This record gives sequence, structure tokens and C-alpha cells, in this order.
Amino acid sequence: MTLPSEIAESTEPTGYIPVVAVVGRPNVGKSTLVNRIIGRRQAVVEDTPGVTRDRVPYDANWSGRQFTVVDTGGWEPDARDRAAAIAAQAESAVATADVVLFVVDATVGATDVDEAAVKMLRRSAKPVLLVANKADNNNIDLESATLWSLGLGQPYPVSALHGRGSGDLLDAVLDALPEPPPITEPTERGPRRVALVGRPNVGKSSLLNRLAREERAVVDPVAGTTVDPVDSLVQIGGETWQLVDTAGLRKRVGKASGTEYYASLRTAAAIEAAEVAVVLFDASEPISEQDQRIIGMVVESGRAVVIAFNKWDLVDDDRRYLLAKEVDRELRRIPWALRVNISAHTGRAVDKLAPALRTALDSWETRVPTGQLNQWLTALVQETPHPVRGGRAPRILFATQAGTRPPRFVLFTTAPLDAGYQRFVERKLREEFGFEGSPVEVSVKPRKRQGPGGRGKPHG
Repeated sequence: MTLPSEIAESTEPTGYIPVVAVVGRPNVGKSTLVNRIIGRRQAVVEDTPGVTRDRVPYDANWSGRQFTVVDTGGWEPDARDRAAAIAAQAESAVATADVVLFVVDATVGATDVDEAAVKMLRRSAKPVLLVANKADNNNIDLESATLWSLGLGQPYPVSALHGRGSGDLLDAVLDALPEPPPITEPTERGPRRVALVGRPNVGKSSLLNRLAREERAVVDPVAGTTVDPVDSLVQIGGETWQLVDTAGLRKRVGKASGTEYYASLRTAAAIEAAEVAVVLFDASEPISEQDQRIIGMVVESGRAVVIAFNKWDLVDDDRRYLLAKEVDRELRRIPWALRVNISAHTGRAVDKLAPALRTALDSWETRVPTGQLNQWLTALVQETPHPVRGGRAPRILFATQAGTRPPRFVLFTTAPLDAGYQRFVERKLREEFGFEGSPVEVSVKPRKRQGPGGRGKPHG
């Protein structure tokens, strides 16, 4: 199967992208089928039923046609509590889809749950393709013929794990999709990409639902409900943003296992794909080591940062005093990060997120003219020269901004600078030019010493 990235340039990136929803009861192989369709292991797969909980979209491409495939959690009739929320997400995916892939286990045959799901699908009045998954050999292909009894037409025997029959299924998907619209001129830039990150149960999914004004992600008091990144287009401050709700990170990726390991990889990938990260903290609880590890991961990725202290409705005067002390102590490495105090539950101050995001992104993309940069740097060094070491002090000869997103500066010097002086230059750089909400990288490139007989040989 051709990966989307390999043929992205040959297909139209604009216009309406059709949606294909993958639904079925738990543990029939929906996420495995999604991975087969998109050509990479993106959706979290595990033998335990119920790993997928939200509806999660992925970009897909087959025979030059782009579409979005939506993975869903297991649908069950008369579900309660979290299972009911998961089923509701699956039904929402069906309601917004152009084509539905209804997945059943070919080795088991039609079950009562499958028959109940068929009734739900008929009410939707959407085109449905019946996928007989786990058809790993010809014998199971023959047995899948009994699935005609579901009344959905021809079953498509497929082995999502091994790829058998997936091409025929995708050809049928393209036949069922609506005709593509005329090609339109691409816009200059799509919605800005924002990753919502934080440890479990800090309110990432609740914030996404608040901003989207609908139940876009499953929310549950049990930590770890979100496993796959959930991608949504939302309106904040009159502008469309692409928000990604990510799994809560408990451990370092290297120490995680199973579902948590793959969820950690998806979260790291979501951060890399984002332009700015909103790092959520639970304001009602002390800042933890895991909170600091997550903020460190975001800063190291070079993304713009907005820190959102959520659950502010639970914070009293005593906690505010303690939190201010914790911020000074635990987040002293990133005083430049923008901070917003919000409540996803009540909606308090969530409207302040858009201005903070814009400020952070503006800083992230700021470029300082070379002349202005060096005039400022010359004045700084004259006022506060580098300390003398070994009878002489290294001099900064020239500076340039090597790039943006984030801003990267290179100092050309006569010798390596002390780490403390390098941090001093970065701090003063921020004071002069801003860069609120964005990391700044300052590197030093010392002048090479010439060997004996070469130019630059020291006089003695």
C-alpha cells in the first residue's frame, strides 16, 4: 500500500476530504484495519478490548484519492458509564461519515451485538460496507458468506493483520465515496496546530470539549481514558485552530509498556507535529516531577509553549499562595512561558487561550534583522564584557539568527564562552526582543585555531 506521504504531491490537498468511519463491536480488529488502510502503525492496537475510546481521524490515500479514516471505540447496545460515552463517539462518527466500514469477526460470525449495530447503521442511512475481518485463509473466506444474513450486502473478507483482501475493500470504498469536488486554489496556511499535553486527569479532554462546544473526547474520572491523539478543528477567538488531545503521560517512554508505551509514542509524535503546545497543570494539586518532565519534553521539542493551570475553580487563597511559590521554584527554568489560569469545567478564562497562543506563535516565528542584532550585542558586551579567564577574555565577533520556529541564534567568538555568560546573553536577548512563549536556542561557534605555520599563529 502506498503511504500518504509518498504521493501527497500528486493529489489535490484542497477541497472537501471525504470521511470513512470504521465501527464495530469491541476487539474485532478495527484499529488494526485502520493501520492497514493508512499504511503505518498509528492507531493503538492491543488484545485487550476497549483500548480505543475516542473517535480518532487519520489521513489516508488510495489510488490517488485522499480521504479521512476515523477509528472508533467498540460499539455495544445498552452500554453504561464509560462504555456509553465510547458508543456515543462511535455513533457520532457514523453520523459525520460519508461511508461506514462495519467490521465483524469472520471467525466468530454474526453476533447479537453485530445485529444490534446493523439496526443503528440502518437508521443512519449511510452507505455501509461489511468487512469480515480476521479472514486469514480461504476456508474462513467461505465461512464469511454466512454474513449475508446481516442484510448489508456483500461481505468483504479481509485480514487486516496480513493485508489479505485490503485492496479489494479499498477499491469498494472509493466506489462508495462521493465524487471529488473541483480543485480549488490552496490557501496560504491551514489552521495552526496545537497539542494539548499533560499528565493523566489534568483535564485535557474536558478542555477540548469546552472549546469544541461538544463532547468531542471521552471524559472519565479514571485517569488514562485518552489513548490515541484526538484531532479537532475548533473556533477560538474568531480563528480556527487544529487541537490535538493527547494521552496523559505517566512515565518516560522508555519505561512505559503496552498501551501506555504506544500512547506515549503517539503523544511525542503529536508534539513534534504541533506548532504550539498547551501544557495543562492541575492547579489544585502540587506541581509534580511528571509535570516538570512533560514541560521539559515540550521545550526540548522546540515548540512554542502556553502553560494552562486548569481546575482554577477548585483553588482557594491558600492554594494560590502555595502555587505561586511552586511556580517560582519548579518552573524557574522557563520564566518565559506564557501562563493562563482556566477552568475547563466552568469555562473560566478559556477565552484567554487564543491571545496567548497567538503571542507564543508570533514569538516562535520572530526574526531579528542582523544589523539590529549586532548593534544591540555590541552595546551589551561593552557594558558587560565576558569575565577574564587565564589572562584573556573571549570576544563575541558577530551574531546571526540561523532560523525561526523556534528562534535560533549563533554567536561567532574567539574562544568558547562560559555557560553562565551564554545564559546571560540569552536572558538579555529575551529582555530586548521579547520571545514570550517561545524557547530560544543560543549556540556558540568559536574561531578555529590555526596550526603551526598557519595564518593566525600567535606571536611569541
